[in-house]
Amino acid sequence: MMKKILIPIICFLYFTPLANAQNTDISYLSSGGKLKPLQAIMDIRHYTINLEVNIQDKTIEGNAIVTMILSKNTDTILLDLVHLLTVSKIKVNDKPVAFEQKDDKIYITSNTGFKEGKQVVDIAYGGHPPIAVRPPWFGGFTWSKDRSGNDWVSINCQKEGGRLYYPCKDHPSDEPNEGAELNITVPKGLSVAGPGLLQKVTVKKNKATFSWKTNYTISNYCIVFNIGKYVVAKDTYTTINGHTVPIEYYVLEEDSAQARKVIATKIRDTKILEKYFGEYPWYKEKIGIAEVPNSGMEHQTMITFNNKFDYITIGGSEYSANLFHEYAHEWWANKVTNKDWAHMWIQEGIATYAEALAYYELGGQDAYNEIIARHRTSIKFKKPMVGGEELSEDETYAGTDIYSKGSFFMHSLRYLIGDAIFFPTLKKLATDPAYTYDNFVTSDDVEKLFSSAAGHSLKPFFDFYLRTTNVFEFSVKEIGYQQYKITFSNCFMDLPVDILINGKIEKMILGKEPVKVKSVLPPMIDPYGFYLKKVTIQ
Repeated sequence: MMKKILIPIICFLYFTPLANAQNTDISYLSSGGKLKPLQAIMDIRHYTINLEVNIQDKTIEGNAIVTMILSKNTDTILLDLVHLLTVSKIKVNDKPVAFEQKDDKIYITSNTGFKEGKQVVDIAYGGHPPIAVRPPWFGGFTWSKDRSGNDWVSINCQKEGGRLYYPCKDHPSDEPNEGAELNITVPKGLSVAGPGLLQKVTVKKNKATFSWKTNYTISNYCIVFNIGKYVVAKDTYTTINGHTVPIEYYVLEEDSAQARKVIATKIRDTKILEKYFGEYPWYKEKIGIAEVPNSGMEHQTMITFNNKFDYITIGGSEYSANLFHEYAHEWWANKVTNKDWAHMWIQEGIATYAEALAYYELGGQDAYNEIIARHRTSIKFKKPMVGGEELSEDETYAGTDIYSKGSFFMHSLRYLIGDAIFFPTLKKLATDPAYTYDNFVTSDDVEKLFSSAAGHSLKPFFDFYLRTTNVFEFSVKEIGYQQYKITFSNCFMDLPVDILINGKIEKMILGKEPVKVKSVLPPMIDPYGFYLKKVTIQ
């Protein structure tokens, strides 16, 4: 009798945790890296995501339709999906197929294989998506409530990739060229903010389905939605090229009094960004903002924002770094997109430099100098900004200076080639079809563009800033009465340098050979701080 009682009890204690508990750790997930051969033959064309969000249970349930073109025949289609979500069935071109879910991947197979050309993969799935630990840096769902007690949900997945909540090809080199559709069902009374344009809202009993659609190519991590007790504050903006684009701010009902100020700030910031980088990229859809319970992100046509509506004053104007930086990403990340996370500095560094240009527009040269000095002093020099090729987001992001050093690199490059070349070339990078929308970029692409504009190779300069943690080393040595020798100690190319001599700035070319100058006091190298440098006085 004792044995009959004990055996079931022991089995219950042993098997229940394994059956019901699932490893919720997703810290190891990182978007990108080496492109897998099975995914290299896939060209993603479109995503359709149909989900019901059960906020009380913190679950999602529905299906995703992935339209792709295969460049050759294959026996396996490989997609990415976090292990916390369970696939129940899959159809390819309306025919049921076999599949295996393993290691955050879905291996889809067929006895007859899959032919070169178009494939439509329909995946039914659901479960508990990951809960964000520190959004937006460590992603997942944030299940929150606003101050009035209403449900408030946000999604962030830049680090881990779109696979955190929908099946996808998780690599920055492939975006859905024909855009994405989201049909998200939530409890009636809440709203869903998403990418592109709202097509319709369907209400059935106590539920509402919000249907969003974007026709633009879009990064995996930008195909997200946010849920809240929103009101939509609206306005319009006329772009630099004369297009009228709607502005939609999904602001919490309880914060609606803040909407007018946020939109006015947005309009002013758009004018600044268009001046330097060309027309707002998504004028066929909208300028969108959604209030979220975490720090903002650059989600395409619906950037997220939450800085408690705190502003600083620059030149008499109020300014939000969170609002501006994420908005700058509409050009630098969403329109100009790195092909590989190894080149993430292009997105983050130039968006950060855009902040310096905003400071200049609002507060003049002194304000620009102030923020550039902050960027310079915050550089850690732990790792090169570009540490190789085919890197994951983690490998590039962690321990690098892609924000501050990326911005300062733009500042240095501007000095090196001059404003007359720098600004038109930067705008060309942001507007030329060769570098935008469906076409992705690497550091080499950016270097070649600027080298061509400058009329000589800038590769040594790019490599020094991007692929090393070195700084320019100069030495000043007194060699006689009011005579000094200036040496560019680690010279790798001839470099124009401002030198303060007898109270006047002289631009000199420093190279392998030392330069001798006469000065009452020791000359000052690069006094305005255009370069990252170390100066030794001997």
